[in-house]
Order: sequence, then C-alpha cells, then structure tokens
Amino acid sequence: MTSLTDPVSSRRERCVTCLRAQSGCICQWVRPLPHQVEILLLQHPLEVHNAKGSARLLHLSLPNSRLVAGESFAAGELDALLAGKHNVLLYPDTPGDRSLGIAPPPPLDASLLLDPAGLRLVVLDATWRKSRKMLYLNPALQRLPRLPLRDTPPSHYLIRKAHAPDQLSTLEATCYALMQLEDEAARFAPLITAFDGFVAQQLSYITAFDAKSVK
Repeated sequence: MTSLTDPVSSRRERCVTCLRAQSGCICQWVRPLPHQVEILLLQHPLEVHNAKGSARLLHLSLPNSRLVAGESFAAGELDALLAGKHNVLLYPDTPGDRSLGIAPPPPLDASLLLDPAGLRLVVLDATWRKSRKMLYLNPALQRLPRLPLRDTPPSHYLIRKAHAPDQLSTLEATCYALMQLEDEAARFAPLITAFDGFVAQQLSYITAFDAKSVK
C-alpha cells in the first residue's frame, strides 16, 4: 500500500489506506463484501488511532459504509448524515440508561426490515461508557429505533476486555447485524475470519512487547 510520512516521527510511515504505521498495516485483512444495508459508523475520537479498534477494518471491508469521527454532532450535521433512509441504531435498550437522561427508543417497525436496501444501520464505535455519552449528547440518536442482536456467538475480541459476556467488537456486532438484516450469514463470515487474523496480529505485538519488558 502507498504510505505517507507520520508527522509525529519522520522515521515512521503510515499506510494511507488503514492509517496505521506500515509495520502494523492491517490491509491484508480487508475483505470487501457486497451488502444492501447502508452502514454509518460514528466513531468516538479516542478510537480513531486506537490500534485495537476494529472500525477502520470494518469500514474498508464494507463499500456501502461511512465512517465519521465525533462525540457530539451539530444537529444539522447529524440530520444530514441520517437523511434519505430509514435509520436503525445498533444499540441495546438498557432500562438503566433512563437514569442517565437517555430517552427510551421508539418501537422498531418490523416492516422496515423487509427492505434492507432502504435501511441505514447506525453504529457507535466507542467503549460502552463513551457510547452512552455519545447517545446522551445526541438526542437525534435517542429518537432512532434500535436493533437488538439475537443469538450471537461469544466474542473473538481477545485484545480488549469486555465488561459483559455478550459485548462484541464493533466489527463483530455490525457483521452479525448484517447477517440478521440481510438473512445471509455465509456472505459475511469471511470478514469474521479476517477479524480473527487481525486479532492474532495485534496479540503478536502484545506478546513481543511483553517479552521485551521482562528482559
């Protein structure tokens, strides 16, 4: 892949595609897949350069996706991002959020799910705590119906600590949602397999760093 010089250090170069240092380039794991449901990834700024994050790999693998960084979006900006399709937020309906000032979501009209091409799945790429803050700061997101995931397998995300057994990476959650919405699990399975390779790559860096630390 073409590279550009990292402004922080002239000795490091970044891949212009995955935006990572060339030594940690993840482009080998990109698996472009056709999909009908449009994906809008709203990425918390702290996740943009997080080496453990999966959103960039997901975005590069889904042609009909958009990746936008931010925590609190201007109303006009968010309205523009949500225009043109029926939006569904990939987020659990947690009753405890009510005490945080987050409004309950409207019911999901099941008939909308019959037309995947008319749907836009909105995904928050953030830690659980930061995603709740993003939801709180953006009332337009609170007004979206939510999509619950059903019968998902255990997470393969071994490089980040989950606070609950059913918590998944952004890539895994989005893939399982697409499998559910488009009713075609086999088409998205290669991206889950590629994600395993990405995780193994990150684990190798952690192992190498730990080995150096004990010397």
